[in-house]
Amino acid sequence: MDTIFAQATAVGRAGVSVVRISGPHAREISGQMVGGLPEHRQTALRMVRGTDGGYIDQALVIRFDGPNSFTGEDVVELHLHGSIAILKRVLLELGSKPHARLAEPGEFTRRALENGRLDLVQVEGLSDLIEAETEAQRKQALKVLSGMLGNKVESWRAALIRAAALLEATIDFADEDVPVDVTGEVRELLDGVRADVQIEIDGTESAERIRTGFEVAIVGAPNVGKSTLLNRLAGRDAAITSEIAGTTRDVIEVRMDLGGLPVTLLDTAGIRESDDTIENLGVQRALSRASDADVRIFLLDGDDPKLDPLESDIVLTAKADRLNAGYPAISGQTGAGVEELLNDLQEKLGVLAADAGLATHARHAVAMQSGIDGIDAATNILDQGPDLYDLAAEELRVAIRSFEALVGRIDAENLLDEIFASFCLGK
Repeated sequence: MDTIFAQATAVGRAGVSVVRISGPHAREISGQMVGGLPEHRQTALRMVRGTDGGYIDQALVIRFDGPNSFTGEDVVELHLHGSIAILKRVLLELGSKPHARLAEPGEFTRRALENGRLDLVQVEGLSDLIEAETEAQRKQALKVLSGMLGNKVESWRAALIRAAALLEATIDFADEDVPVDVTGEVRELLDGVRADVQIEIDGTESAERIRTGFEVAIVGAPNVGKSTLLNRLAGRDAAITSEIAGTTRDVIEVRMDLGGLPVTLLDTAGIRESDDTIENLGVQRALSRASDADVRIFLLDGDDPKLDPLESDIVLTAKADRLNAGYPAISGQTGAGVEELLNDLQEKLGVLAADAGLATHARHAVAMQSGIDGIDAATNILDQGPDLYDLAAEELRVAIRSFEALVGRIDAENLLDEIFASFCLGK
């Protein structure tokens, strides 16, 4: 296997830049450039030299011996001064070494997966952690990266293996002195796993919303102040405002951090009947996006939009500055009621986020549902008596394979290229 290297920090000038080297020749290659290496998990200050013997930089060198490293291989990190020229020279020197090459995107993490340092769910958690923009996203990604979901999957797998073993023992040793009716214990195992898996499936949608962001649509008639309110919430002029009704034609999106939760605010076209073809398209798009939003803020000023508010929605009276009224009247112009709106919105989204489980991707839900389908099929066969225990055991094996695919033990190859394509070179 080649020894790989890459810059592990962002491209450009910085105080410090890190170059990571991993593989069977990592210690040999780095040792040629810095002289003696420190011991495992120790650091040392060393001068970095080129093949011509000239000094390139002074670096802090950290050594990790496999398998006790991120990739499971020998790893050496060079913490260099963040000069573009220094980085270019060091990478050029590393590229000239035999058996060494520049890493592909995500290749360090892929080696960690292949060497059993991470499972596939943890890899996705690491990717989510790198992309995290809010506190809720960070906390959720860390839970996944810690292996909590993988541990649950392993407990489900162990219980199903135990259940299948009980059924197969009854089949294989039907003439021996073993219990014939294992239905009670097997059913208890299957019911326990099924209930636990269903909890995780139920929390997938909320967890995925935390990962990708909740959507909040501002809905109302034309010229009711939706764009003005969006600008007030965003803290900038994200949308054009005008006294002319129908100014907003398309959906305008603004990302924000609300109490640690990622939120996308949607300013939609004013909902009304119109002879303008373009405006009607905007209205239809507004209705569609608003229907799919997690929460809708209804701004009312005498004309009701064509959507009935749900319990999770917020209904406000527009243009509080003209009405001299308190909340739930609101004014994007003066800011009256905005703080109360943000509190209401944070509370409603907090309720949605509270249901989040450890499974954060649609792929996880699909694999878990496949596992439940196998458990249900086995349970139905189990009710038909011992003569069909072999079929029930086979259905349990199908369920086990679904859970193994979830963490990447089997059938993961078709996912890897897609997952690792989003990683940077140094990860």
